[in-house]
Amino acid sequence: MSTKDLFATRTSRMKASEIRELLKLLDQPGIISFAGGIPDPALFPAEGFSAAFQSALGPESQAQALQYSVSEGYAPLREWVVDHMREIGIECGLDNILITSGSQQALDYLGKLYLSPGDTALVGWPTYLGALAAFNAYEPRFDRLSINGNRRAAEYNAAAGEGAVKFAYLSPDFANPTGETVDLRGREALLDLADELNCAVIEDGAYQALRYDGEAIPPVLALELARKGAIEACRTVYCGSFSKTLSPGLRVGWVVAAKPVISQLVLMKQAADLHSATINQMAIDQVARASFDTHIPMLRRVYGARRDAMLDALATYMPDGVEWTKPEGGMFIWVTLPKGTDGADLLARALDSVKVAFVPGQAFFPDGSGVDTIRLSFSNSDEATIREGIRRLGDVLRA
Repeated sequence: MSTKDLFATRTSRMKASEIRELLKLLDQPGIISFAGGIPDPALFPAEGFSAAFQSALGPESQAQALQYSVSEGYAPLREWVVDHMREIGIECGLDNILITSGSQQALDYLGKLYLSPGDTALVGWPTYLGALAAFNAYEPRFDRLSINGNRRAAEYNAAAGEGAVKFAYLSPDFANPTGETVDLRGREALLDLADELNCAVIEDGAYQALRYDGEAIPPVLALELARKGAIEACRTVYCGSFSKTLSPGLRVGWVVAAKPVISQLVLMKQAADLHSATINQMAIDQVARASFDTHIPMLRRVYGARRDAMLDALATYMPDGVEWTKPEGGMFIWVTLPKGTDGADLLARALDSVKVAFVPGQAFFPDGSGVDTIRLSFSNSDEATIREGIRRLGDVLRA
């Protein structure tokens, strides 16, 4: 008898992240990587974290820092989140906040909360690969999120006689992988759709703070609050993260939602890991209070310049037939290759001949389409490296 014979059926839907597997190849010398959507470690507030951890391990706080804690999260950090959410138009209280081990844990919990086998999750086409991985374990159907109406999903499930549309998932600001932003009309239409289908909305705000151009658009949850008057009447769940702003390695994120949602997520956290690391939460809290408001403008300047460098290089070096998005923020540019070009084949050629890496786009599509697309990240390379890498990639495409 094989060990695998004992595994639950859901494991058949679990696949290795193509991005994580790709990152293993990038230790080779000379690789220019546009693959991982990761912040530049040179921009981490390292001195602030050094001081914060020393403070957390001081005689007055070390017992709390190293001890078990409540599942909801470190109260001062949750208070900071309440204030931060108010600044972006979301009025909530301490009981509407759960601290998670990164927003990826939040997506896993929300999949577990909402999805029964056969239920439908509406997602972008393409959408964030980590969200697909988190939801996939709970055996849903995926259908295309069409913000201006998604009768197809409702009709499909009605005809099948099983499952319901449980939520629409999206990252409305500078989405991973496309870099695109949902405009105000689209966000309002999404709320109309959610009311029509009686489903939740999962708003992934991982990149919300990283806007380089244009006017900020209220989060979906803020728009729903304006409609319904109180967060307890809202169906939108907001997921936030410090990974793209302060530190991904500390694995600290948060969820904002109506109390019944938070209460159920707390039970899941108690069963999964009891609580996120207290010392990490304490350090994040101290650094956020000391420098978040000055650190974010610096990130916007640096990453904005790198985005501009990549857009300029694409315009200079890409051959005819290549198209790309022009994001107002975030970390990604989505490239559509000439018809008949395979992104995975292009990656193999680029790694072998010019040592340039990126992520083939097919992994971001639930149905395996999108073979002629790729995702480029500009966040972890300086402007000269970006220009050289895009020049090399253009050469490979021409060849």
